[in-house]
Amino acid sequence: MIWLTDKIEFPKPETASEEGVIALGGDLSEERLVLAYKNGIFPWYSDDDPIVWYCPPKRMVLYPGELKISKSMQKIIKKGNFTITENTAFNEVIFNCKHILRNDDFGTWITDEMEQAYINLHKKGIAKSVEVWFYDTAAKKQVLVGGLYGIDLENGVFCGESMFSLVSNASKLAFIHLVQSFDSAQDKHNYKLIDCQVYNDHLASLGAVEISRKAFLKQL
Repeated sequence: MIWLTDKIEFPKPETASEEGVIALGGDLSEERLVLAYKNGIFPWYSDDDPIVWYCPPKRMVLYPGELKISKSMQKIIKKGNFTITENTAFNEVIFNCKHILRNDDFGTWITDEMEQAYINLHKKGIAKSVEVWFYDTAAKKQVLVGGLYGIDLENGVFCGESMFSLVSNASKLAFIHLVQSFDSAQDKHNYKLIDCQVYNDHLASLGAVEISRKAFLKQL
C-alpha cells in the first residue's frame, strides 16, 4: 500500500487494491482534494484512522437525462410544500450529513477534519450544497429538513458526497433538484455526469447505475 508524502500527487488508479483503496495518508488540503476528485479519487475513513483514498472498481453514476421520478415523488413535487435552495446553508447541510442516524451503513465517515475541509472548499466555490426547507407553523419559520453536498469540478461533472433527510423524501427532493438543474438548457455548466461514488438502493431507484472504473475515468 502506498503512503502519500507532502507532495501533492496520487498513484495511478490501476494500482488500487481489490476494494478500491489507492493510497493512505496525506492531508485534506484544497490542492490535494481537488486533484483527487479530478482523478476519480475520494477520501473515506473514520476518526483515529489515517486518511484512506478510494477509486473503487465500480462507480455509481447518474446521467441527468436518465433520472427516474416515481409517481409518488411527482405528487410530492407538485404539492409544493417544500422550498429548495442552493448554497444557502452549506455548514448546516454537512453538519446534518455528519450526525444523521443511518440504518444502511457503518455510521458517520465525516470526521471533524473532513467537515472543515469541505467547508473551506465551499468558501472557495468548489463544494456546493442543495437545501430542502419546510415551513414550521409552530416556529413560524422555514426549517432545514434535507439536503446534499458535493464537489463541482466545472468540467461537466458533479461529485456527490453525502445527503440527509429529517423527513421522508427530503434527500430525494434535493437530488432531483440537483439533477434537473444540471439538465436544464439554462444551466451554464451543462453537466453530463453526477458521480454517486458507490452503489446504494436509494440512488439506484432514481436512475443511477454502476459503470466500470475504466469507463468512469474515461468520461471524467
